[in-house]
Amino acid sequence: MNEIDYVPIAALNQYSYCPHRCWRMFCAGEFIDNQYTIEGTSLHDRVHTTGDINREDTWQIRAIWLKSDKYKLIGKSDLIESENGEFYPIEYKRGRKGEWDNDELQVCAQALCLEEMTGQVINIGYVYYAHSHQRQRIDISEELRQNAIATIEAVQTLLFTGAMPKATKSKRCEGCSLYSQCLPQATEKVGRYQESN
Repeated sequence: MNEIDYVPIAALNQYSYCPHRCWRMFCAGEFIDNQYTIEGTSLHDRVHTTGDINREDTWQIRAIWLKSDKYKLIGKSDLIESENGEFYPIEYKRGRKGEWDNDELQVCAQALCLEEMTGQVINIGYVYYAHSHQRQRIDISEELRQNAIATIEAVQTLLFTGAMPKATKSKRCEGCSLYSQCLPQATEKVGRYQESN
């Protein structure tokens, strides 16, 4: 990677979920589908019908590219809405609200791009969870912004160095499509064996 390359917005979500998974996807180019990724792809295929429509007082723009030169970010939005002249991003996810903040980081990264593209401050965004058919409001707070910026920097370092983060076993591994590639349990056992010898 060189200084003019841009970080895919989706990489922030993956890094926040698991740095090792992010490395496998964005450095090693590995990806394996499972039930969850197939459901997610199907949802995004339906959502990513390019175009814009007006629904009463809301203007909806689907599947447009977002970019920030300041943060070196790029990615395709699921949906941007504008109401009363204010823009906000909406990210679609297949499941339901999880225990982690990776979806919120992705929405915040989209908001950072929108701010640069529109010249407006973006205070809110949403994650639409397909299982519940509900939008979860995301307040684009200063704390979330700082967390997103720190994650952008971490992903930039990962992509620049190509250094593979350690595979660590956690509850997050249960639904990961790349579990069989990294085998974090085996990595832990090998590490313990090497330490004892």
